[in-house]
Amino acid sequence: MHTLRLLRWGRILARHGALRIVETGRNTPAPVRRLCRIARLGTFPPREPDYSRAFQAIGPAAIKLGQALATRPDLVGVEAARNLLFLQDSLPPVPFALIRREIVASFGKPLGELFASVEEQPIGAASVAQVHRAVTAEGRTVAIKVLRPGIREKFARDIETYEWAAAHLEALGGEAKRLRPRAVIANFRRWTLRELDLRREAASASELGEAMHADSGYRVPSIYWDRTCGNVLTLEWIDGVKVSDIEALKAAGHDLPALAKRLVLGFLHQAIDAGFFHADMHQGNLFVEADGTIAAIDFGIMGRIDRRARQWLAEILYGLTTGNYRRVAEIHFEAQYVPGHHSVDEFATALRALGEPMRGKPVSELSVGQMLDGLFAITRDFDMETQPHLLLLQKTMVMVEGLATALHPEINMWDVSGPFVKAWIRDELGPEAMIADRLREDAGTLLRLPELIRRIEDHFPARGGAPVQAPLPEVSLVWERGTSPWLGYVLAALAGGAAAWGMAAAGWLG
Repeated sequence: MHTLRLLRWGRILARHGALRIVETGRNTPAPVRRLCRIARLGTFPPREPDYSRAFQAIGPAAIKLGQALATRPDLVGVEAARNLLFLQDSLPPVPFALIRREIVASFGKPLGELFASVEEQPIGAASVAQVHRAVTAEGRTVAIKVLRPGIREKFARDIETYEWAAAHLEALGGEAKRLRPRAVIANFRRWTLRELDLRREAASASELGEAMHADSGYRVPSIYWDRTCGNVLTLEWIDGVKVSDIEALKAAGHDLPALAKRLVLGFLHQAIDAGFFHADMHQGNLFVEADGTIAAIDFGIMGRIDRRARQWLAEILYGLTTGNYRRVAEIHFEAQYVPGHHSVDEFATALRALGEPMRGKPVSELSVGQMLDGLFAITRDFDMETQPHLLLLQKTMVMVEGLATALHPEINMWDVSGPFVKAWIRDELGPEAMIADRLREDAGTLLRLPELIRRIEDHFPARGGAPVQAPLPEVSLVWERGTSPWLGYVLAALAGGAAAWGMAAAGWLG
């Protein structure tokens, strides 16, 4: 089952040229490279790979996987990651009769008791759900988000195949193991489980709204909890111009440089100050209201960073903006992101080589691709494993940078973020904050002392700065079954089947 599904997906990827980067990658395991060659047998891929269209052609779960892979330039390559950032999460809409039935079944009430009117034509149809405009009995205009019927079952099947493939890839060892594909898929499963429960999305929107209530330039729509459940989400309607519609923003008289700065600071407030951020800040999910307020929608993908990691992140950003590469290197070692057998000084020198060319330049003069390529080259050289808890943050930072640059090409991300980060470090890591933290922590430790003594070995294992990876599902490897331990035999069988499939598709077999 998994093999046939992967072969079918492989053919689609091959037709769009999306396997070329895997086949030619210097770190690609030889068995994977051979299977890529077989998958493209008889296809005529375009000169320029189209990763986004390939993932769209495979289906809804692949669209979400593509968005996850957009955070992994080290895994899929810089160009592929940048292409996948623009993956359009859209599909043909489900007929309204099915949507009506889903709403009625979810609440056990006729549609007329829930809404005075519902527009049958959706305003958006994504891979997981679609959105309709409606009016409540109280006369309030709202947006209704409804899950596609059967979407949970389809995602479950596809994710099982992703886990199976990732386990086999990681078992090959080498670079494939360092990149931790199983952890990537485990993160992906958690993202999708959250997205497929619209109550979780409603809760995320409510939590982010509370965290951002003091920021007058950023708004989260209100949730109508009495019309929200696992399959249906009802929220306040947003009237505004999409942040990507530059001409409409200019026509409305908005200050584009101010909007760009507000967008960057809004993200920093969420990620560093609140530790909870909107991780799907693409151009279709952000609107500008008449007074210049940025309003966000679609809270299915959210990121969370604990306080210690936020402190490290702030110090890293501030160190890069001020050129204190030694401190940035020390933080990587303190967090155990870089193994201790490497030299702090050597790592600091490598960071300097990356950071110095960027300082003092506007984003328009920098190559994001070259920056990311240099960063991941450093992580490879210093055996730094992927940190799954930072993947969403990395993806969102790239998205925010792209949107800010589109609004104001001359924006300098370092100049905008520097004062915010400096102020946060002063407030959170200054003498007063350190004393307050120490008093709070010591008092808590004293209160827990009896329990700590009894359970110290169980509850305080050695751990680094990254969160402990949740247990990964057991996957039975193909070559562990039966009497033959040789991967080559299995790959030969797969290759033979794929070759026959490819020749049949090319018209070589009857």
